[in-house]
Amino acid sequence: MHELGIMTGVIEAAEKAARDSGATRLLKVNLSIGEMTEAIEDALVFAWEALTEDDPYAKGAELAINMIKPKSRCLECGAVFEHDRFHMFCPECDGFATELLCGRGAADRFDRSRPARR
Repeated sequence: MHELGIMTGVIEAAEKAARDSGATRLLKVNLSIGEMTEAIEDALVFAWEALTEDDPYAKGAELAINMIKPKSRCLECGAVFEHDRFHMFCPECDGFATELLCGRGAADRFDRSRPARR
């Protein structure tokens, strides 16, 4: 289950960003992850819950996941199109030489609580 590894990295990055900005705790992580990573959304949520359950800094923090559909460009005719993981042929010219434009990686954004100003 590589989702556990993905979420471990997300939590570490989120906590570092929150602490570096002076936050008192992590409130929310918005995660956009490509379908081409083959990550399963339910497994990501399960890993998040397991990893944050006993973490006082992240416990109760919300996770919002946006699964990004793959989008490619045909290298033969230039058409840009969305597809699933298994059907990457160009719908315009039926070409198989394509360049993946998005849907493989992950990006995250963190919301954090700031300490009260004095």
